[in-house]
Amino acid sequence: MWAERTRLATRTVGEILITLGVVLFLFCAYQLFYTNVVAENAMSSEVSDLHRQWATQTQTPASRSAAPKPAAFDSADAQGRPGAAFAILHIPRLGDKSIPVVEGTSLDLLSRGAGHYKDTARPGRVGNFAVAGHRKTHGEPFRYLDAMRKGDVIVVETADAWFTYQADRDPFIVDPTDLAVVAPVPEHPGRKPTQPLITLTTCNPWWASTQRMIVTGTLISQQPRAKGEPPALTVNAPRFR
Repeated sequence: MWAERTRLATRTVGEILITLGVVLFLFCAYQLFYTNVVAENAMSSEVSDLHRQWATQTQTPASRSAAPKPAAFDSADAQGRPGAAFAILHIPRLGDKSIPVVEGTSLDLLSRGAGHYKDTARPGRVGNFAVAGHRKTHGEPFRYLDAMRKGDVIVVETADAWFTYQADRDPFIVDPTDLAVVAPVPEHPGRKPTQPLITLTTCNPWWASTQRMIVTGTLISQQPRAKGEPPALTVNAPRFR
């Protein structure tokens, strides 16, 4: 009788462990593959929607002849609404992927692209245009951010202009609580900015959030979007993949 109960208990425990193993496998497959598929489709859709939206906008002769001066966010402007896509990132070192930038950095928004830190500068504007992105799962826009090197370019495409930034240094690591990296002058909170800057942030290492990997850069050129892609995207820029 005890032997029968032991066999039953062993079989039950075995079935539970097998079930848990299957559930764990499915969860890992979901995180590794399905979230990437969904996120990449979402990012592609965001980029297509932005291009269609920009194509229908009427440009004045002035906007075609010179890059516009970015204005401050307006609460009624789509670019200021949480979740609204308003720009596209192009980082040659990381490949040919076009990464939409949405307003806000909540987890649900980061599954649609890169997220713009609230209250940081707009593209091309004096101050720090700070952006966050996933390194693993959910489209992985910054998967290979560690491959960035000083001198690499980061191009931001908006409705009216192309802004080309250049990385000031190789990627570096900070604590997750170090908010100084998204200050108007990165790592110098309280200092008044004098030039347009950019900061990219992502989690480090893979599969963890114990650190943040940071890339900073400075605006080196800009041109009207109507003139076509800037030289940084048309020349043979260094590429990781």
